[in-house]
Amino acid sequence: MTEVTSGATVRIHYTGTLEDGTVFDSSEGRDPLEFTVGSGMIIPGLDKALPGMAVGEKKQVTIAPEEAYGPRQEEALLEVPRGDIPAEIPLEVGLQLQMTGQQGQPVPVTVTEMTEESVTLDANHALAGQTLIFDFEVVSVA
Repeated sequence: MTEVTSGATVRIHYTGTLEDGTVFDSSEGRDPLEFTVGSGMIIPGLDKALPGMAVGEKKQVTIAPEEAYGPRQEEALLEVPRGDIPAEIPLEVGLQLQMTGQQGQPVPVTVTEMTEESVTLDANHALAGQTLIFDFEVVSVA
């Protein structure tokens, strides 16, 4: 029986939930997620749970924010003058926008607050600061 090891290519079916039971992601109805174990392609807490598992094995892991998307960072909240947002963008709280980072990479942000003068944008990952629970099954190991 082939066990999962670091560097192996695995495929898993998974469901990710928050502590209150809210499902935030799932492979249900889709192809299994394929990645290389230990490559940094998935969150560290899930990556660390795989070695030693075999095809068909199921597991549930609870992953602290530090092993998932990190803690929420107050410095990731950006207050920008309302005039800096193009007028054709219909601003509302919850709207997701994309900014450009220092190296030219896309940075998703969410509008969290608005006043007449400014707009507060949150560049934290939507799951930052959250404890995540994954139920998963190893489908294949190569």
